Amino acid sequence: MTTEKIKVPDLGGADEVEVIEVCVSAGDTVAEEDSLLVLESDKASMEIPSPMAGRVMAVLVNEGDNVTEGSVILEIETEGASSEPAEAAAPAAPEPEVAKAPVAEAPAAASSAAESSVEQIDVPDIGGDNAEVIEVCVAEGDSIDEGDSLIVLESDKASMEVPAPKAGIVRKVIIVEGTEAGKGTPILELEVTGGVAAAPVVSASAPISPAQEARQVRSEPPQVAEQHQPVIGMSESRPTGDVYAGPAVRKMAREIGLDLALVPGTGPRSRIQKSDVKAFIKSQLAGKRSPAPAATGGSGIPAVPEIDFSQFGEVSVEPLTKLHKITAANMHRSWLNVPHVTAFDDVDITDLEEFRQQLKKEAEKAGVKITPLPFLLKACAAALKKHPKLNASLHANGEDIVYKQYVNIGMAVDTPAGLMVPVIRDVDKKSIFELAAETAELAQKAKERKLKPAEMQGGSFTISSLGPMGGTGFTPIVNTPEVAILGVSKLDIKPRWNGSEFEPRKMLPISLSYDHRAVNGADAGRFMVDLNALLADVRRLAL
Repeated sequence: MTTEKIKVPDLGGADEVEVIEVCVSAGDTVAEEDSLLVLESDKASMEIPSPMAGRVMAVLVNEGDNVTEGSVILEIETEGASSEPAEAAAPAAPEPEVAKAPVAEAPAAASSAAESSVEQIDVPDIGGDNAEVIEVCVAEGDSIDEGDSLIVLESDKASMEVPAPKAGIVRKVIIVEGTEAGKGTPILELEVTGGVAAAPVVSASAPISPAQEARQVRSEPPQVAEQHQPVIGMSESRPTGDVYAGPAVRKMAREIGLDLALVPGTGPRSRIQKSDVKAFIKSQLAGKRSPAPAATGGSGIPAVPEIDFSQFGEVSVEPLTKLHKITAANMHRSWLNVPHVTAFDDVDITDLEEFRQQLKKEAEKAGVKITPLPFLLKACAAALKKHPKLNASLHANGEDIVYKQYVNIGMAVDTPAGLMVPVIRDVDKKSIFELAAETAELAQKAKERKLKPAEMQGGSFTISSLGPMGGTGFTPIVNTPEVAILGVSKLDIKPRWNGSEFEPRKMLPISLSYDHRAVNGADAGRFMVDLNALLADVRRLAL
């Protein structure tokens, strides 16, 4: 055996860097290239790999320490010199502690043949003083797999799980809940078939890093991995650090790409068990969704806790309509993915309103009702033609922007079932009367739930008008994959200075929300200036 000192290698010009994570601990067996430390400078973070295989004898640095090139970080015991190939330097599997049960029940050396033996499982090194046994996770007669939790220990600093070193049947539980336990305390007697038990590895129930999880997998004895099919779309949720699960469950989740934060635990203290993972996957394959992240979480955002509102008074519970659920999901997705910016303005539409009143009789003869909406549509179409950045969409590849040569504008319609957005196509090619007729028809179809899917697709811009109940302004959410939406609030009469005196003018508050990834503030500002001018003087629409 040879003990080698491992030093910090060339840091590429960096002077002093901080240790932000220690990936190993004394007693760990590491392979060549396994991560030992993670260092961070003011420019980058880097992992320090092991130059050789062996057993970690001592770790000489702690998280938060500053190190430089050449600093000794740990000592590794190898079978040969560091210059030998990894295969030659790799140490033999560590010998387990001799079972402490009577010889008749737990032989000191178990045969490798497939014959049953009863072995005593003890508490491994828990890195400190004794800890209280707050939970015994198994009972006599239980069949357990390697990595299943046996007990949970709690000190004044953390909770720790002790996993099973191998599979077998629990023949006797020795340890009792509420007692103190430390290294060497007997836990149970386990009937196994062949092989010798390795020392169990303590797993903290508190958050563990990816590097720590990698070490757990590395330190497990070789075995045939249980085959699982990858679960698609199961990893978008809050961080998994606050879940309560043992190493075997965490390993299963890693293999199938599942975020354990999505899985409700049914074990003691809400611990997630293998059966919970399997039940969750089965529910997903059956088309069911986990309730937590759908409307209350996502993108690393913690879920809103469930509250029993009936404790405060009488309540009634009604299911959301399908349309409401779809709208909520779409709005949530847009809000999380789009960096929103909103610009506000007041438009003087006194002349527009006067012109609209003059058209009423003519409109009645044509069988249509003239509202401000057709004028808004027409003015937006003209402004979009002049400012194509707002009539575009970001490509899914994140590298391109798609400029649309058509102007299809959606209009948000409030219906008893929820919000619907029918789309008026080729707005720039239609007259005010044609737009008045089409908007009235689509709005009616929306309220009667008669819109076809094609009538709600293909929009390049959206108008959301709150009309007489709109207040002084609001921030509409961009209807992705569009990059902008116009919010229209309540018309109000306000005093405006005409150069010699104040006069009453009909002012319409508008607000433009836009996706700052595709539209800059200057682009949005120019669009708003031109839109303002078009609405203030509709004769400009003829230019």
